[in-house]
Amino acid sequence: MAAFKTLDDIGNISGKRVLVRVDLNVPVSDGKVTDATRIERIAPTIAELSAKGAKVILLAHFGRPKDGPSPEFSLEPIARAAADVLGRPVGFASDCVGDVAGSAIAAMNKG
Repeated sequence: MAAFKTLDDIGNISGKRVLVRVDLNVPVSDGKVTDATRIERIAPTIAELSAKGAKVILLAHFGRPKDGPSPEFSLEPIARAAADVLGRPVGFASDCVGDVAGSAIAAMNKG
């Protein structure tokens, strides 16, 4: 059985886009994250990728909306909490495909 690859196994990623699928189903009350444990757990990976110059794109969902997008399931409050945990700005795109996502990614700086 093959061993899991780690970030040490990846070559030069400076300036490259790195998509990281994360589980950010965290408790939110009144638009504020009440337990940032899951965000804290992904912080070392994000920090290492950023230190290597990657453009880190987090892919996540929040909750289980039944009839399409719903403001109560927005990841925007979680992006704000991630910025607090990481101690750096975290951008937010209101959609994961199309021009909105493409523009947000194009505007990213490396690291």
